[in-house]
Amino acid sequence: MSASANSPQPGNGDVSTQQTDVDTRSDGTSRFLNRIRWMRLLQVALDALLVSAALTFAFLIRFDGKLGPVFLQQLLALLPVFACLRISANWACGVYRRLWRYTGLTEVVELAVSVLIVTTILMIARALGHLEVQDQQLSYGVILTEPGVSFLLLAGARVIRRMQTEHQQRRHWRQPVRRRGLVVGAGDAGQMVVKELANRRDIGVDVVGFVDDDPQKVHKRIGSLTVFGTTADLARLSEDLFIDQVIIAIPSAPPAEVRRIVDICRTAEVETRILPGLFELIDGRVSINQLRQVSLEDLLGREPVDLNSASIADYIEGRRVLVTGAGGSIGSELCRQIMRFQPEELILLGRGENSIFMINEELKRRPEPVKLTPIIADIRDNNRLVNIFSKHRPQVVFHAAAHKHVPLMEENVCEAVTNNIGGTQNLSHLSEEYGVETFVLVSSDKAVNPTSVMGATKRIAELVIQDLARTSKTKFAAVRFGNVLDSRGSVLPIWRAQIAAGGPVTVTHPDVTRYFMLIPEAVQLIIQAGAIGARGDIFVLDMGRPIKILDLSLDLIKLSGLRPGHDIEIKFVGLRPGEKLHEELLTAEEGLTKTIYRKILVGKPQSIDNALLSRNLQILFQSAKKEDEATIRSCLDCLVGGNLLKGAAPHI
Repeated sequence: MSASANSPQPGNGDVSTQQTDVDTRSDGTSRFLNRIRWMRLLQVALDALLVSAALTFAFLIRFDGKLGPVFLQQLLALLPVFACLRISANWACGVYRRLWRYTGLTEVVELAVSVLIVTTILMIARALGHLEVQDQQLSYGVILTEPGVSFLLLAGARVIRRMQTEHQQRRHWRQPVRRRGLVVGAGDAGQMVVKELANRRDIGVDVVGFVDDDPQKVHKRIGSLTVFGTTADLARLSEDLFIDQVIIAIPSAPPAEVRRIVDICRTAEVETRILPGLFELIDGRVSINQLRQVSLEDLLGREPVDLNSASIADYIEGRRVLVTGAGGSIGSELCRQIMRFQPEELILLGRGENSIFMINEELKRRPEPVKLTPIIADIRDNNRLVNIFSKHRPQVVFHAAAHKHVPLMEENVCEAVTNNIGGTQNLSHLSEEYGVETFVLVSSDKAVNPTSVMGATKRIAELVIQDLARTSKTKFAAVRFGNVLDSRGSVLPIWRAQIAAGGPVTVTHPDVTRYFMLIPEAVQLIIQAGAIGARGDIFVLDMGRPIKILDLSLDLIKLSGLRPGHDIEIKFVGLRPGEKLHEELLTAEEGLTKTIYRKILVGKPQSIDNALLSRNLQILFQSAKKEDEATIRSCLDCLVGGNLLKGAAPHI
């Protein structure tokens, strides 16, 4: 996808296109580039004068202000040598890629390195006898004094210019120094960014121009700004135009494109900002003028979900909707998106009072006229659930409450059984009893050929609703997907804390892969699947390709402005209990069938031995009360055919 994917095409009557000049090399562009080149030449000329002054001062200091004819001739002969050496070193060290008005520690360090390089060369030349004029070698005193004076003059001129800029641009000292920005994408989004930045002077960014991969726009003018080139020219343009910040204004850009642009900017040492993605803009949580840093979500990237709003509204609008686990990552996002379809009542059920309080307070600020009912309850408490169902009579249930942490559930087997299986059984039976129209279970890819207790309990939860769906009027469905990026309890918050502490970043295995989705995308597909679910269908979301966890950790370190292996070490700690090297989304028996929605697939329901399921569920719950872990694992293995016992014979 090009950087102009969201741009208006020529000939469609767009205002920005009408403003585009016919001449591909406009006079305005030439004048601007010429001004930039003259600024660079002016820097070189001023530096040459300062270096000449520094050498003169060094001679005067060394000889107490009295220069005889020999030393005066020596000074005049060496002035061009010193000036050429200093200018060449400055150029090699990148000093002339910087604007004086933005002088900071980086620029000062570059100057110091340049000065030391030339001084070292001069010391070697003097030791070898190559600095002789009129049979008189250049004094070591001059060689050692000149670099200090040169550094003070060169750095001082730049600092004075920086202070002058700050004085001119700040009404008070809290206002930011202005930066030069280049916008990637000369379409509608890019023009919105330019307009917002022009109106928001407090942000401190002056847009210099655009880059765009549409060849018809290159070297044209859009409004008052020029499209200087394509994204392939970013590194060169960042240097030529003295760019401080590149703004990616392509909301639908694929991750590969974002990654390429970020890598170019990182190499050119230019700060990168990105326009909020489509999910954020659609949900209204981020304003168009709130540019942010590039995140892992941008590099992961997912195509926008095409929702059938009419079909979703048919089963949500005006109804009473219950969401379990409403304070969690998935549950809270479910509540946000369900609000858009204006149910009569939204029941927020969860066990953690703080998380339920926070999501309730957030939703209360929304404009939709929806009744919010926060409820603190444990889904294992059947009597409490009976009272809730009898009082509120939910018509749609989204069951997102579950224990999901794989290694933790290996240490808390009984809790996994009573919550993930027992809680699902309580909710599904009450949903049938009280005439719930649609019941959607949020499941996991770890339910496929499970090697963990958590995966096995999620698979049995699927079997519970599939068994009920055979005879129930309630539409039961399960939605199975992989990891959601940056969810609560996921690896990203752990990595961020490790990076903040200076490392190391821990990765289980160099080859481990996982499927990842963005939270808003997963939730949109869950809601959409509820519109088509029936008879215990298990829907599988299109997760794209699996991503190596190692690559994800490397991206996060780089986005933090650090270098993997240098600033932050990566430590491999091995797979934890219950974890797989690679996850799956379907068993071989389930197959895969397309639905009317591009990103939602359905697995063929498997036959269920109702008697075997009922008998083993009974044993599971009894064993959980006794905390008999061995029997629980045997029952789980018998029901799901996993690898929990690693070859041990079942006890049932």
